[in-house]
Amino acid sequence: MKILLLGEYSNVHWTLAEGLRARGHEVLVVSNGDFWKNYPRDIDVSRTPGKLGGAMLFLKILYLLPRLRGFDIVQLINPMFFELNAERLFFIYRYLKKHNRRVVLGALGMDTFWVKACVEKKFMEYSDFNIGSELRQDPIAIIERNDWIDTEKERLNTLIAQEADAIIAGIYENYKAYEFYFPKRLHFVPYPIHIPESTAAKMHRKVKVMIGINKTRSVYKGTDIMLRAAQKVNQQYADLMELQVVTNVPFAQYQQMVADCDILLDQLYSYTPAMNALMAMSKGVVVVGGGEEEHYALMNEPTLRPIANVKPTEESVSEVLTDLILSPAKLLKMKTESIEYIKRHHDYLHVAALYEQIYKE
Repeated sequence: MKILLLGEYSNVHWTLAEGLRARGHEVLVVSNGDFWKNYPRDIDVSRTPGKLGGAMLFLKILYLLPRLRGFDIVQLINPMFFELNAERLFFIYRYLKKHNRRVVLGALGMDTFWVKACVEKKFMEYSDFNIGSELRQDPIAIIERNDWIDTEKERLNTLIAQEADAIIAGIYENYKAYEFYFPKRLHFVPYPIHIPESTAAKMHRKVKVMIGINKTRSVYKGTDIMLRAAQKVNQQYADLMELQVVTNVPFAQYQQMVADCDILLDQLYSYTPAMNALMAMSKGVVVVGGGEEEHYALMNEPTLRPIANVKPTEESVSEVLTDLILSPAKLLKMKTESIEYIKRHHDYLHVAALYEQIYKE
């Protein structure tokens, strides 16, 4: 098949492309590299800041459009698949739909139906947008709600979801959110991960704990709480633990840093590990973050529990982290299970085969 993957989120599309190419398909990835993360792509559509940058990107994409036709599958990473206003994306989407055979919508991150499900259904005990029955009042949560509800973004998202030949979610949160609104064409496929050829669980003399901070979204993602907890544990067990704080580094450098740690703190308000956490697990790193039972049930995983699940409180993070620091045998077991879990569920060739099956259907 001839497949076009538009947009990027945490290296999902590039990794999927590698799997699909290995299975004999012709794949073109067009993206902005997911901003500063700078993931690989075949055609770069990065935008420079300001209105002029938007106009220049729009012209570049108009010039590109003749190359983006004649594909068997066009998969959009998100309704906002290019870094343009929704109003401009309507035209581009309609062109793509007219000049290609099938359009697939990725439910792979922030969009209208994820926001609506959290706000209206409150189907999770905690999420980016709610804690129990209460809506979170973090400024980023408010901005995202206002950005995706009753806006042109919502209208675009709804149009694409209604017309898409399939909708594919990659984690529990997005799958359950879309199930409320578009269950008939919804599929679940785990995120694809490139598994290192020679990975074995290893331990450092001091347990190396790493946390990545995106300064503008720290409170929203809960890394502020996780950092405070980690700093307190580090003060108490300085002879057993080493804490590394990483801020906004490119993906290639970040991967190397992750590979050299034992524990990664990631996404306090999540039920599931996303690409960042899965990449770490593939390297034998234990993730402290989202690992609720609902996630394992959707994955059909009966035995492995490699994720150190935490509730969204400083006390929970401190307790779980302390337990791992003081239990090297348990930590080593979870590191080994992390590698096995990725091999079992996320190998990029296996995931590509699942996508291929949906595309053929």
